[in-house]
Amino acid sequence: MEFNTQGAMTHFAFLYIVPPALALLAMIAAARAEEKEGPEPSMVYNNACRTCHSMKEGDNRQGPSLHGVVGRKAGSLAGFQFSPSMQNSGIVWDEATLDKFIADPDQVVNGNGMKPYGGIDDADQRKEIIAFLKSISGK
Repeated sequence: MEFNTQGAMTHFAFLYIVPPALALLAMIAAARAEEKEGPEPSMVYNNACRTCHSMKEGDNRQGPSLHGVVGRKAGSLAGFQFSPSMQNSGIVWDEATLDKFIADPDQVVNGNGMKPYGGIDDADQRKEIIAFLKSISGK
């Protein structure tokens, strides 16, 4: 009777190495999925907003964090120094106000600190950005 060590090794590898390796890969994938905070930003958001704004709570950059912006009073986020015109605007960010502001910030709050950003003309792009902002605001 011959003993085939290669066949035994293949059987051993399949039964004892492959299932744990697959389980490890599944755990890594699950951990990476948990690392992501919220939905994936849209390409429009990335191109127009991400240079100055973060979507992470408390991560203020050149502009304030946009996490939770929908429903928030303009100029009120702690830890960011807003222009006096933004602080005194009396605006609460809703879809309509965000749409107008993203289209032309100076028309909504003259003296805001959004330079050199000049706005987005495309209504569909603004709608996409607002939908993303709502998703990271829990709205």
